[in-house]
Amino acid sequence: MSQKISKKDRFGIYLKMESLCLETIDLSLDAALESKFKKLPFLNAARIKIEILKRLFRIAHEMEIINRKIYINLESDLQEISRMANGWIKYLNN
Repeated sequence: MSQKISKKDRFGIYLKMESLCLETIDLSLDAALESKFKKLPFLNAARIKIEILKRLFRIAHEMEIINRKIYINLESDLQEISRMANGWIKYLNN
């Protein structure tokens, strides 16, 4: 995706989205490797980053930085990731 994005966008919004994706992966792995009672802070932080990613991808689509097909695929994936994170949090709270 980054080869089709202008240099200005690649080092602006795209860099922020990429950074948030990596941070979300990092938080998810931290949560997976922690004991049951220490997972929630990592999962809550990951959930917030996922929501921020959703908004950034929507903004990128509205600014025509990414096309509709890519946006729909990414949004679908982010919705699924969000449901999984929320399910994990709900499981830990029971």
